[in-house]
Amino acid sequence: MKKISIAVACVAAFAAASAHAQSSVTLYGLIDAGIAYTNNVGGSGRVALQSGNISGSRFGLRGGEDLGGGLKAIFVLENGFDVANGGLKQNNRMFGRQAYVGLASNTFGTVTLGRQYDTTVDFVTPLSATSGTFGDSGFAHPYDNDNLQHTVRFNNAVKFTSQNYNGLKLAGMYAFSNSTEFAVSRAYSAAASYSFGPLNVAAGYLQTNGSGLKVGANYANTTGAVDQAEVKSTANGGNLTSDVQRSIAAGVNYAFGPAVVGFVYSHAQYQGTSAFGLNNGSARFDNYEVNGMYNFTTALKAGISYTYTDAHLNGATTFGADPKWNQVNAIARYSLSKRTEVYAEAMYQHASGSQNVAVMYNAGGASSTANQVMGAAGILTRF
Repeated sequence: MKKISIAVACVAAFAAASAHAQSSVTLYGLIDAGIAYTNNVGGSGRVALQSGNISGSRFGLRGGEDLGGGLKAIFVLENGFDVANGGLKQNNRMFGRQAYVGLASNTFGTVTLGRQYDTTVDFVTPLSATSGTFGDSGFAHPYDNDNLQHTVRFNNAVKFTSQNYNGLKLAGMYAFSNSTEFAVSRAYSAAASYSFGPLNVAAGYLQTNGSGLKVGANYANTTGAVDQAEVKSTANGGNLTSDVQRSIAAGVNYAFGPAVVGFVYSHAQYQGTSAFGLNNGSARFDNYEVNGMYNFTTALKAGISYTYTDAHLNGATTFGADPKWNQVNAIARYSLSKRTEVYAEAMYQHASGSQNVAVMYNAGGASSTANQVMGAAGILTRF
């Protein structure tokens, strides 16, 4: 009897261990807070305790279940919050950063369904200074016009990401309007990347239809791919909205020992937009970014980047027709442990063009002049 009990206990323990190995749920997160100074926000200086100076504060759950045969069920639920006041981000969503479920195949790739990033963010952003491993939100291009800083996340999205085939990866996304007007408030994107040793290249395309939701139009769909209220609530105007938005982006970086240098180009077009005082006008932005990061030690790294943005506004009334921005960024990050780091960053932007003003993405508001300076220092911890 005693031997039988021992055998049953061993089988039960083995079964529990096997079940644990086949499925898992992980709680994870990141908290970023610091003191930020901007020399000019609407004509006055600003000092603030600010959440997410370089990376948005978040917590989430990710999990997977091994289904056998190289197939796995996966999910992610990720919340964004403001550590300075405890409030929810992404227009007060519980899981506003990401929320999806899907299947991952060791042979073919991954299919996911839910609220997700577009494929350009997945593939091109990691090569830019807007990536979370570089300077992230403070280094975004003006108004995040190319969405590389993912101001816009997409609801109702189905995304496929291939396996890595000798350095080559492909991806595509379609976000549904969830209405009887199939072509309104929808989005789609495609991207590809290739890695070979120290070389990484990527390119992507994104198109959004009906995100402007014009007053009086018969397609005021508020449950589609883009949440208009969320976009409008973003600081500094966030990502511009329009009836049709198209953007292409491409980037390359190369590692030289402890140094990595990169270049990113993006082009964004907006049709039917009210930004810059336009009345159902159009706009285009060309962004040219160079960046470099150097790892002095395993704990200390520093980076700099420069972005030149050339824009044209068709029918502008508030600003001139051809505004331009030059922005220089610098950051130093020091790891106190595998989970915790301290950082210091500085940004300077100069705007040119008739009546144009500086408007850095994470500075708290637009300057009253053509120049704006911002600095921040803080702590970031992961769990």
